[in-house]
Amino acid sequence: MCIMSAQRADKLKRVLEAVPAGFVVDARWLENHGVSRFLTRNYVESGWLERLEPGVFRRPSPQSVPLDWKSCVLSLQKIMGYHVHVGGMSALDLQGYRHYLALGEHPPVWLYGSDTPTWLSRLTLDAPLISRPLSLFDDRSLGLTENNNVNAPTLPWGWTLRLSSPERAILEALDELPAHESFHHLDMVFEGLATMRPRQLTALLQSCRKIKLRRLFFVFADRHKHAWRERLDPDDFNLGTGDRALIRGGKIHPRYRIVVPPEFVDIPTADADGP
Repeated sequence: MCIMSAQRADKLKRVLEAVPAGFVVDARWLENHGVSRFLTRNYVESGWLERLEPGVFRRPSPQSVPLDWKSCVLSLQKIMGYHVHVGGMSALDLQGYRHYLALGEHPPVWLYGSDTPTWLSRLTLDAPLISRPLSLFDDRSLGLTENNNVNAPTLPWGWTLRLSSPERAILEALDELPAHESFHHLDMVFEGLATMRPRQLTALLQSCRKIKLRRLFFVFADRHKHAWRERLDPDDFNLGTGDRALIRGGKIHPRYRIVVPPEFVDIPTADADGP
């Protein structure tokens, strides 16, 4: 009996050392660390864990703060080892590139991963998490970075949030056109992307699996004429052949052969010496 109690105490100690207050683990992680369902139930009844959803548990926080999306994503990345990252407009937002602040509720958080757990959509968080697969690039880890400026309620042990660099994030955001992002919003965001790195953009565009996305990128890049644009030659990338219809009621871009809003099509001005 004493040996059994010592073993249970040791397992609890390992859980408490691995899971900071306010962070989350799931039943799979607990079982992989030798904590049975019976023992998990015992931890819940004793107040060491609280059940958020079936198979999902949080170590109680002394401040009793609600579970926020950043603590949840950090739990996935740093504790449970899920291969997920924050991307798209959410990554741009965290790095200071959002053009305007949303009023009211927090905007959706774009989460990219190959093994995103199904229970994630059932959690009540301060922002909805929208999952996307890791299928946009051949090199799934290209353009990822770590950020410690996440403003989570509790950020233990120098943890950093894994997210897309601005170069990768803007391509992920462009991929949401037109269903989940607007041309107008991304046009304003693109205006602020003056410091992107052409070498990383080159690698990402070469790794990108979507011709539509490469064409869209150059539509915006030509429109804003940042200094890094001069380091990128569209002929170095596979832009495919034939026209691509993206939206209704738009115009075909004369160079990149994709249908975009009329204001995104450069209309040549008449030569002053012409007729």
